Amino acid sequence: MIAEDSVLLRIGLVRVLETAGFEVVAESGDADGLLRAVEEHRPDVAVVDVRMPPGFTDEGVRAALVIRQQWPDTAVLMLSQYVEERYAAELLAANTSGIGYLLKQRVADVEEFIEALRRVAAGGTALDPQVVAQLLVRRPSDPLERLTEREREVLALMAEGRSNAGIAAQLVVSESAVAKHINNILAKLDLPKAGGDHRRVLAVLRFLGVGLGG
Repeated sequence: MIAEDSVLLRIGLVRVLETAGFEVVAESGDADGLLRAVEEHRPDVAVVDVRMPPGFTDEGVRAALVIRQQWPDTAVLMLSQYVEERYAAELLAANTSGIGYLLKQRVADVEEFIEALRRVAAGGTALDPQVVAQLLVRRPSDPLERLTEREREVLALMAEGRSNAGIAAQLVVSESAVAKHINNILAKLDLPKAGGDHRRVLAVLRFLGVGLGG
């Protein structure tokens, strides 16, 4: 499902996704049409523009929150022209799985975009590196200060939704080194004991300043 008011971009997204093997079940140029289509088709994932008619403010975000509440099996990948970290934080505060937030310029890198979409559709997260960087800049002082520079780099890549293997490739280190850094991060952030994946999500939320009282 694609919700994008720009006809040219919508057509381009359809072609890119169909070429990559996705089935596009519906398209919409506004948030109301998006919600109707999701209710009818129950797609695995919806690609949604942040700003859509009639107000071109946060219609896409509000629709995404409705989708995640009413049809949680439908993942959502948001597309934005600019970095609007408030919306990314709002989405993550509501749900920590099957959510993505990318800048539209990422679509130009088809391989990266498709990888992010598949990750979100599978229940993971995909945050644009620029969004992560801006969220980090506005973070107040807190236990994150305990982290080393490399641990902060690892946590930032975790926030983008990268796997241990993806982080290892990005930093040119071994996966065992990444796992060690992640264990250190979880310990230093004083996170409650829980399943490994859940603690990883909690670490990302702490990093982004979402939930946990942060």
